[in-house]
Amino acid sequence: MAFDLVIRNGTVYDGSGGPPRLADVGVVEDLVVVVGDVDPQAEVGVELDAGGMAVAPGFVNMLSHSYISILQDARSLGELTQGVTTQVFGEAFSMGPLTPEVRAQLLADQRPLQFDVPWTTLSEYLAHVEKRGTSQNVASFIGARTLRQIGAGFEDRPMSTAEMGHVKGLVADEMADGALGIGSALIYPPSCFAPTGELIELCSVAARYRGKYISHLRSEGNRFLEALDEFFTIADRAGLAAEVYHLKAAGRSNWPKMDAALDAIEAAQAAGLAVTADVYTYTAGGTSLSATIPPRFHEGGLPALAERLSDAATRQEIRDLIALPGDDWENLYLASGGADGVLVLTTSRDEVRPYQGKTIAEIAAIEGWDDPISALVDLVRRDNRIGAAYFIIDEDNLRKALVKPWVSFGSDAASIPAEGAFLASATHPRSYGTFAKLLGQYVRDEKLVPLEEAVRRLSRLPADTLELDRRGRLEEGFFADVVVFDPDTIGDRATYVEPHQYSVGVHHVVVNGVVELRDGQFTGAFGGRALWGPGRRR
Repeated sequence: MAFDLVIRNGTVYDGSGGPPRLADVGVVEDLVVVVGDVDPQAEVGVELDAGGMAVAPGFVNMLSHSYISILQDARSLGELTQGVTTQVFGEAFSMGPLTPEVRAQLLADQRPLQFDVPWTTLSEYLAHVEKRGTSQNVASFIGARTLRQIGAGFEDRPMSTAEMGHVKGLVADEMADGALGIGSALIYPPSCFAPTGELIELCSVAARYRGKYISHLRSEGNRFLEALDEFFTIADRAGLAAEVYHLKAAGRSNWPKMDAALDAIEAAQAAGLAVTADVYTYTAGGTSLSATIPPRFHEGGLPALAERLSDAATRQEIRDLIALPGDDWENLYLASGGADGVLVLTTSRDEVRPYQGKTIAEIAAIEGWDDPISALVDLVRRDNRIGAAYFIIDEDNLRKALVKPWVSFGSDAASIPAEGAFLASATHPRSYGTFAKLLGQYVRDEKLVPLEEAVRRLSRLPADTLELDRRGRLEEGFFADVVVFDPDTIGDRATYVEPHQYSVGVHHVVVNGVVELRDGQFTGAFGGRALWGPGRRR
């Protein structure tokens, strides 16, 4: 038998969670055809040596924000060098469907990365990524924020019957074209303006196409458990499987709620709900600095926020609300423990760039602000697109989630190269280290999870959860997405101070039978494809 690719002498972790075995992996075109012994005399196009290394199904990033960066650099080296072969988009925002107004805003918001927008639907965007060339597979949920923007703009109100009818039609079209389901992030405007019933209606349409619901809960903090109850209600009434994005209890005062949250999820599973979750392997979240501003000031979108921030009295009102504990919005500043727990990462404004890598407390001291909250609000006034890290997660709670068999992993970040224009801004280290950190620190060093189980939750669990066709396993007849790594050396190198550092320990990566990474070096090939949900029209 002739093979296009053979990976020899490795220890195969097939994604099942079962014990590993010494075996070769034979590939013809884009499919695995042998997991076992391959005749040394067989005709082979490309041969990779995996002696002393683990051979596993390619990893699935359940929460990627590479939908724009992949248009700028299709190598996706930040994650490819960790063994990620599939990226999943769609936390609240998606690259389709686009109305002329939404498309115009997408073009206007291009800063600093520039790209063309020749697509209208989400499926057209995914096909566009594949046609341009990508080192990884891509798939996406429909963003509930995008749907809200189409229906009600940035207004704080329910969508009208006519608006809901229009948006539900778009959901049906996108689901029939291969979207994975509905993705929401309910702490952010305008998503937070959506009532529960609206989300149930949207998810009910997705459910007709075996779609899923995946959500950044309405609260991960003071109303964490209540938000979980809403999540269960949406899944139950819409009749679909559901996943919690980056499961966490945000803020020291809420850390004790983690046990109750884990118990609640397992109780929902026992009651028949198909509920799963994902995490990233860091104690800092990451989002915009403007997320510290209460939601009502965002009504009308970023231009309206900028206008409000230009008024000194409004800035003082915002400052007072941020300082005040409460349950009616997600106060990330207080959840981070204050000014020392908020780290500025990215900006496109030259005047703010010197503050990248500094906390709000440090910035306030540099600028002579006695009140760090006022310094924060002033920073948002100067650039409402600043990105920041928020230290809101308890390490022990992270470990509790890591050991759960129903928890997969997502970076919640863009996969970027450590070179060129991307070095102009700091970033969260999870862009480079989420998956390698799991396998290095938590699996090898701390032994929280056996390696074979970690591989299952990096590959088969997310692939099965999303019903990705023949992905997530090293078995005959499955697509040849493969990672070869050294369990003894794999690990992250990125830090909050020096984030632009690739992880180490991954030697080879194969996507759809195409060798993307060989001996740790990008080959120049682009074997990635658009992947589709189970409801796609055949």
